[in-house]
Amino acid sequence: MVTCFIALGANLGDARAQVLQAAKDVAVLGTTSQLSKLYASAPWQADGPDYVNAVMRLDTHLNAPALLVQLQAIEQQAGRVRSYTNAPRTLDLDVLLYGSARIESPLLTVPHPRMWERVFVVLPLRDVAPELNLIAQLKAVAAQPITVLN
Repeated sequence: MVTCFIALGANLGDARAQVLQAAKDVAVLGTTSQLSKLYASAPWQADGPDYVNAVMRLDTHLNAPALLVQLQAIEQQAGRVRSYTNAPRTLDLDVLLYGSARIESPLLTVPHPRMWERVFVVLPLRDVAPELNLIAQLKAVAAQPITVLN
């Protein structure tokens, strides 16, 4: 069993509903899960309308590559189209942390290489992982606007 953290985001269609449905779909990939509050933020190095974001804590038996395959299947089910880098999307699921593993492959990098640069990751991660000391990371992204939705 490994505890991992997954970022959920959407900015096309009913983004809030997409994120909440994705949370249900991701939860079945593990034995226990916890979803952060939902947050709204402007696109970061991307186009389109504001995003709805969250982070999920998941305890799973899946190895990291198998988890990624399942997450991408959930994205596809939600109508995800990868038309260009950072394009608006119906759903985006990213593995942020997978236990204490460090993974660098053509398909997956863990820890996520840009997670500490994004308030829409750091703030919801704090919700589901209060045991992580994120004070420095929160200070680094404090100027980025974000709104709690729930």
